[in-house]
Order: sequence, then structure tokens, then C-alpha cells
Amino acid sequence: MDIEKAGSRREEEEPIVQKPKLDKGKGKAHVFAPPMNYTRIMEKHKQEKVSMPGSKRGVAIFDFVLRLIAAITAMAAAAKMATTEETLPFFTQFLQFSADYTDLPTLSSFVIVNSIVGGYLILSLPFSIVCIIRPLAVPPRLFLILCDTAMMGLTMMAASASAAIVYLAHNGNSSSNWLPVCQQFGDFCQGTSGAVVASFIAATLLMFLVVLSAFALKRST
Repeated sequence: MDIEKAGSRREEEEPIVQKPKLDKGKGKAHVFAPPMNYTRIMEKHKQEKVSMPGSKRGVAIFDFVLRLIAAITAMAAAAKMATTEETLPFFTQFLQFSADYTDLPTLSSFVIVNSIVGGYLILSLPFSIVCIIRPLAVPPRLFLILCDTAMMGLTMMAASASAAIVYLAHNGNSSSNWLPVCQQFGDFCQGTSGAVVASFIAATLLMFLVVLSAFALKRST
């Protein structure tokens, strides 16, 4: 009897805690099945990751070849303009007419600019090699595209200004009384014309290098 009374007292003293009833329809995690082409998408994604370094390496190798050709072309343009001169033979040694690139400041600037561009292109070859070794590296590619753009502008500016001078030397200008001197200095005009054409080729190659670098950077992002 005492035990039953003690048990009833404990039940009276202990607070009655009601357990909340959980709704069976709530709190269930819905499991969504993957799409039917999930494996195909993942395989395609893996193939793109594998093929990306290979394609970037191919672009970097092509960049290296174009950079080397552009360097040779720019240096050849500067050397051709610097070594082109002509002296008319029918005057005495005390009175001679000669034509040289130093006679015109535009042609002198042409030699300086193409020499700088050719030197830059040679110095940029190690960066191009780094892009071949590490095709996913962004900093060297970004450095090259910035410098290539600046050098392309300088080359195009020097080639365009020199082309105007060579045009006047070939055809003259009656409004400014500029006589066509290429009738007397034919070899000089031919040499300067070849140098200007080589400079335009170098500028075009630099333009292709900028496009290649932009394409490589776009695939990196």
C-alpha cells in the first residue's frame, strides 16, 4: 500500500509533458532524380576540361611563331630603311646630291620605332614560351596583350607616316611644289617602299597576336 501511495504521489508531483505530434506529411525530404542526360553532360564537361589545355597550348605555339616572324619583319624594316641611301653619280665629289633616311625626321622615327618594336618582340618570346608551358596562366597572356596593343599602335603610326612621305616622293604634290624625287633617286625610293611594306606586315602580325591573346583570355574565363 505504501508503495502504491508513493507511486501515485510521484505521478502527481511530476508535471505532465505532452509530446507534440508530428505530422507525417511534413518534414520529409524529397529526393529528385537526376536528369536522364546527366551522365552525358558530365562526360562532356570532363572532355572540355581535358581538351582546354591542349587547345590553349596550340594557340600559344602559334603565337610564338607569329611573334618570331613579326620580330624578324620589324627588324628587317628598320635595317632596310637605315641602310638605304643613294648618291647621284653625275656630280663632282665636292658637289653631290644624296638621299638618306636621316634627311627626313619621319623616316628617322620609322627606324627608331621599328627597332624598338623588333627588340620588344624578341624580348617577349620568353613570355610566349611560358604560355606554351603553362597554357592556363593568365598574367603573362594579359601582359602580352597590353604590350602588343601598344606596339601595334606605334608600328602602324610610323608606317602610315612614312607611307605618306614615300607617296610624295613617288608622285609629288603640285599644290606644295613638292617634286617627285623618285625619278632621280629610284633606288632610294624602292628601298624605302620595301621597308614601309615590311612595317605594315609587322603591324598586321601584331594585330593577329592581339586577337590570339584575347581569344586565349576569353577561353580562360
